[in-house]
Amino acid sequence: MQIKSFSARTLGANALKSFAHPLRLRIYQLLEERGPSTATGLAALLGQNTGATSYHLRELAKHGMIEVVAGMGRGKEKYWRVTPGGFSYGEARPADPEVAGALDYLLDDLVRTRGAELARWREESATAPEEWVQASVYGRRSLRLTPQETARMRDEVFEVLERFRALSDGGGREGAGHVVVHFDVLPVGAGDDG
Repeated sequence: MQIKSFSARTLGANALKSFAHPLRLRIYQLLEERGPSTATGLAALLGQNTGATSYHLRELAKHGMIEVVAGMGRGKEKYWRVTPGGFSYGEARPADPEVAGALDYLLDDLVRTRGAELARWREESATAPEEWVQASVYGRRSLRLTPQETARMRDEVFEVLERFRALSDGGGREGAGHVVVHFDVLPVGAGDDG
């Protein structure tokens, strides 16, 4: 199993361990969903003090997860954003137990986040603009493929997602909204004896 997006940079062991922190994950998610923000703005959203959010922002920036937005803010005020291009968690079974534990934490959070995002859309779709409802989809396919065919399909889907990620990273387009794409490829029962 690979945990990646097609051409995204891979997080190293130290970045994985640093990212596996509840407040850092929440800060990252808020920046991803709402766009650039300051430590003060994030502190208000999170019920934290500015010193705590500033510290965690610096930690995320140290590992290239976020960056300061040039030209925004006045004086010493810094606006932070998610670094364009995305990232990958890298290998699925790290040998280092500490890194493996951090990866487990991040993957568990990913599963929780996906469930929350799906539930949120189920609720919001009742009142969302019709064009967004028509553009959305819940999808699931059950296929019979070899490991090689599965890897080829995964890579082809990531190629498509990469084209749209590059478009998204360009930013500033009229009518663009925050869109989440969930994509998983997993062999159900591959570890079973039967």
